[in-house]
Amino acid sequence: MSDLLNDNTKDGSVIPVRFTRLYITMLIILAILLTIGQGLTQWRLRAVQDEIWITRYTALQRHQSQQIVKQALQLADSDEQADFSENIADLRQVFPVFERYHLLGRQGRADNPKVVITNSDTVQQLYEAIRPEFDAIRQSARRLMRLQNFDEIRKPDVQSSLKLLLANEKPFLEEIDGIVRVYNSEVRSKLTLLQSLAFYLYLSTIMTLVAIGVLIFRPASRKLKQTFAQLVEAESQTTAANKKLLSANKSLKETRQKLFEATKLQYQQQMDDQKLRTSYLIAGQEEERKRLSRELHDGLGQMLTAIKLQIEGLEAGLLKAAASEQNSPIAYPKNLKTLKGLVTQTIQETRTISNNLMPTVLSDFGAVPALKMLAENNRSETIDVTFETNLTTDKPRLDKNVEITLYRVTQEAVSNAVKHANPSHIHIDLKERGNILQLEINDDGKGFVVPRKKQTSGLMKPKEETKSDQSIPIKLRPPSQGLHNIQERTKLLNGKFKINSMIGKGTRILVTIPYQTHFAHHGTY
Repeated sequence: MSDLLNDNTKDGSVIPVRFTRLYITMLIILAILLTIGQGLTQWRLRAVQDEIWITRYTALQRHQSQQIVKQALQLADSDEQADFSENIADLRQVFPVFERYHLLGRQGRADNPKVVITNSDTVQQLYEAIRPEFDAIRQSARRLMRLQNFDEIRKPDVQSSLKLLLANEKPFLEEIDGIVRVYNSEVRSKLTLLQSLAFYLYLSTIMTLVAIGVLIFRPASRKLKQTFAQLVEAESQTTAANKKLLSANKSLKETRQKLFEATKLQYQQQMDDQKLRTSYLIAGQEEERKRLSRELHDGLGQMLTAIKLQIEGLEAGLLKAAASEQNSPIAYPKNLKTLKGLVTQTIQETRTISNNLMPTVLSDFGAVPALKMLAENNRSETIDVTFETNLTTDKPRLDKNVEITLYRVTQEAVSNAVKHANPSHIHIDLKERGNILQLEINDDGKGFVVPRKKQTSGLMKPKEETKSDQSIPIKLRPPSQGLHNIQERTKLLNGKFKINSMIGKGTRILVTIPYQTHFAHHGTY
């Protein structure tokens, strides 16, 4: 409310702050009155409670004195002779409590150390008046408590004590009743005073609230009406302005959406162009591999085979001549056999290179037989290479580009593992799961550190593009070029490439390609 009262009015004038100050002053006065009233009430209530507690202890003395007289009479009764020990024990138990309560009441205290009052002069005079009776009862009770057996009751001093006890019982009870009545009267007086105090505090609070209503709320309500009228007018103006802003925001949002779509199309076009260039480059590489493979097989391979045949013919001729002319010496080259072995190894290496460039089993029979042959060719005494797949021969062959990608990815991964990881086992797993092909190559080699993906500069990708395969690293430790080729080949088929490696625990390469098997036309690769 004070914030509203201090707001500027429409004509520029400022509502006087005296309403706020007066309001705060009234609230402070009200809070002080309530605090004082609550404090006085609690203080007086605690005092009254203490006095009621002391009055209760005083009233208990009447009952206890009667119980003491009762026990004394039972001690002197011959019919209670059998219960003498029990009666004397009860007397010894009751009297100390009676004595303690009387002495504490005389001092304005109780068993609870927190309960302490100051006895009025009237109560003190009454306690002084009752002192002889109390002393007589205490003297008689103490004599009776020293009895050891029933026969001692007949002693003169015991009979005298018993008579003294009975003689002082009635005066003691009457004076105790007088003390209790004085206590009750004083408590009623204090309660009456407390009621009067609470009533005056109530009147003061009501008057303060009335003053707040007359001096503050009535003038403030007038100002609030003016302020509310101004707020309504300002709200109507704000509503009109908001409509204009909403219209402008809608236009801006449409413009931003168009800009985003244009940027997305531009980025997609750039990606498509890059994919197309990469596809042409890889296709050119495959064509060059095929040409080199054919030339090595048909050209250099045939020439080396011819050289081998010539060497074998020369060797056969020399051996035949040596057999026909045993007595005549014939110059037989010592390194002819070595030369023949080197030529044989060269032919085998040429076939291996030609097969690696473009294996005929891949173009003739497909990816599964080619991968199986790749595993067998890389198996050695120190490295066990295994291949597993759920693609059977009765299923149709895969697309030409998919088969080449699967073979090249596996060839690169196995080659890297053999050259750099020093593994004992390499496992190739090709599975069809739903509408995807999943190729996984695991080795138990020494592994390497896969650096985290770095942010590349250039055109910012749209949101849906940035969510793709965060686990593909941009740069890896050597051999990074081979892994980069795997990544690029996978991207051309809209696949995903992931690599996990730990030092000493091997490497796992996973390639997933969205693909549904169907009959595909295959020509010559």
